Amino acid sequence: MSLQYRRPALMKTLGGAVLAATKTLGGAAFAAIAALVALVPTALIARLWQNPFAKKLAARCYPFFTRLLADEEVLFLNWAYEEDPPMAVPLAASDEPNRGSIQLYHRTATQADLSGKRVLEVSCGHGGGASYLTRTLRPASYTALDLNAAAVDFCRKRHNLPGLDFVHGDAENLPFADQSFDAVVNVEASHCYPQFARFLAEVARVLRPAGHFLYADFRPREGIAAWEAALADAPMRLLSERVINAEVVRAMEKNSQRYLDLIDRLPTFLHGVGRELAGVQGSRYYRALQRGEFSYRMYSFAKD
Repeated sequence: MSLQYRRPALMKTLGGAVLAATKTLGGAAFAAIAALVALVPTALIARLWQNPFAKKLAARCYPFFTRLLADEEVLFLNWAYEEDPPMAVPLAASDEPNRGSIQLYHRTATQADLSGKRVLEVSCGHGGGASYLTRTLRPASYTALDLNAAAVDFCRKRHNLPGLDFVHGDAENLPFADQSFDAVVNVEASHCYPQFARFLAEVARVLRPAGHFLYADFRPREGIAAWEAALADAPMRLLSERVINAEVVRAMEKNSQRYLDLIDRLPTFLHGVGRELAGVQGSRYYRALQRGEFSYRMYSFAKD
């Protein structure tokens, strides 16, 4: 039997093993996860995130990382973005260390005018993007949702801004009424959604007519056809699409030393997985983007 047909069973086995390991949230469990990330092909890991184990795995792993990183002021969990010539977005001194990640949010969100609008961000992570967009684009309100309850608690304490609200919830079952928002932002998160088409349907449901879906994410080469098909079937109209591998790789190179300095402060057993997930120069995720094995794209959609 070919690898193509063995993969669903293999991913189920891997997912079950990792899920069992995370029940204790101990060092040995995360050492096992680190080894998995280091040894399994990146495309297979990307597919693993989109099977039914993904949510359970995220629900156990992400709170651990939130607690681990809380004292390090890690406000962004996404990769970064830099153009040539550099964007030179004016930033406050406190935002400057996160320039690359902020620029990914900035370029994604400014595909539409958010001033005075009701905005929802799905999968806000540690809230750095939500804080930046609230302070600079001046929406009427900004609601940021995440499945990680520990991250939501962190955000509520760290980002105390008028009009900014953090909510615990599921991207595939948004806890909001129909036509509640003028725009939905989603940055580098949907690759972890097992039911991506359902997420898109939920985005369309909560958007008002003429509302915008502002979106950036990546997929491995073998997952692009399914990704494109789901986006084409979504009840929204495509306004723009860009492949941004070059901009993401450029920012990874620029940010690598900063990320390595942070990773050196983490427990030793997390150094390998930290380098991979941060996408530092020379990591497998960096090389996958550089070679085109992953496609990172930015989209804008409108609801008619």
